[in-house]
Amino acid sequence: MAGYELVIKGGKVATAADTFMADIGIRGGKIAALGDDLAGDRVIDARGKLVLPGGIDSHVHVAQRSGMGVDTADDFASGSTSAACGGTTTIISFAAQQRGQSLRQVVKDYHAKAEGQALIDYAFHLIISDPTEQVMGQELPGLIRDGYTSFKIYTTYDALKLTDRQVLDVLSLARREGAMVMVHAENHDIIAWLSDKLVQAGRMGPPSHGIAHAAIAEREATGRVISMGELLDVPLLIVHVSGCEAIEEIRKAKARGLKIYGETCPQYLFLSAEDLEKEGFDGAMCMCSPPPREAANQESVWTGLTTGVFDVFSSDHAPYRFEGPGGKVAGMKAGGFKKVPNGVPGIEIRVPMLFSEGVLKGRIDLNQFVALTSTNHAKLYGLHPRKGTIAVGADADIAIWDPAIERTITHSMLHDAMDYTPYEGRKVTGWPMTVLSRGEVVVDQGEPVAKIGRGQFLSCDKPDAARPRGHLPFTPEIAKSILF
Repeated sequence: MAGYELVIKGGKVATAADTFMADIGIRGGKIAALGDDLAGDRVIDARGKLVLPGGIDSHVHVAQRSGMGVDTADDFASGSTSAACGGTTTIISFAAQQRGQSLRQVVKDYHAKAEGQALIDYAFHLIISDPTEQVMGQELPGLIRDGYTSFKIYTTYDALKLTDRQVLDVLSLARREGAMVMVHAENHDIIAWLSDKLVQAGRMGPPSHGIAHAAIAEREATGRVISMGELLDVPLLIVHVSGCEAIEEIRKAKARGLKIYGETCPQYLFLSAEDLEKEGFDGAMCMCSPPPREAANQESVWTGLTTGVFDVFSSDHAPYRFEGPGGKVAGMKAGGFKKVPNGVPGIEIRVPMLFSEGVLKGRIDLNQFVALTSTNHAKLYGLHPRKGTIAVGADADIAIWDPAIERTITHSMLHDAMDYTPYEGRKVTGWPMTVLSRGEVVVDQGEPVAKIGRGQFLSCDKPDAARPRGHLPFTPEIAKSILF
């Protein structure tokens, strides 16, 4: 006997590149062999099932306080459990700097919230809201070298937004240090101006949130940050892209050969502006930024997924409760749409909904699905090939799918700490019934079975995706003066 501790037998294995029949031999938490007729101490029968890399959700907000001072409902325990039950085996959340804070201290404090709490493995992005001399000169370069190789910046929100000059400073540092920059791209002044006009007109309901966060504001900021990235030859990832106008900006940048990456989320495929118009305060359940667009826009998002404009499909899980202190109802009562915490939950339904509506309906193939939900995340954030694939030597993070099982999504079936799901009543086909993290079964028959706290923190390598192209609009002498 080859000494495999566990063998997954008879399943159809799919990676981002290939689909094939194989047994998987697991030893020491890693994939040790792919082959036929493997034998081991334990066997999981996967006949008639799909055997896929565990999902990676690289955009989640757990155990985090918003700029409005509202805490997320999910901590690392509930958030990671919900993720695992939806077929995700790695999450990347945000150590979020508030203005005036030491970035080093922010990371230390966030580790304290995560340690001993996660069911599955996790990594951190940074959020940079205060690029002081200390942060830029010492803390951020040091943290990147320590394995925190990605960070997010904002062009909107009073508590988070950077000026264009600050963005350029941050991009220059990212280029020098080899970090991946994520950008929340919306034009702050357009949003603020429209919001004020709507409030003055007495339009306080959830639909006004969608009006204020106009698609034009997203398009303008997306084009602007792409231009800044092009100026400095810095790869960028534009996150949670909602609309056809911003999609077109990314498509054009890619066509010019720029290393611009795109991310979208379930809310832009399965929610629409009409959902903000639900009776009473119910429309607030679907408020996020950027907001869901008109229903016709959903086809543009699907096209972006099928044609490669989008590289990753993330949840942007932002679990702010509907009821209770700090919830969406309280925000509406306190001051209308401007006081509602922005964000929707989606960590558990992300992968099953894309499988059901994408793969089974022929919009994307199985290999694209694996790339969008797992492999590309690992590559963009320095986790590949440890994570995101089924290959000898990779961590045995595996989701075994029943592609025919039918489920109706309800809040009661999910494992997060929320009090609602915006996808209540939606029917899906296909679900990950058995999920392994580093060779250990953490979900069986769709329910968590492993001990909270087994998840490990992941230090990230500097990703190849963040390497500059080597094309600057300056002579080498000028480039050296500006960038080095």
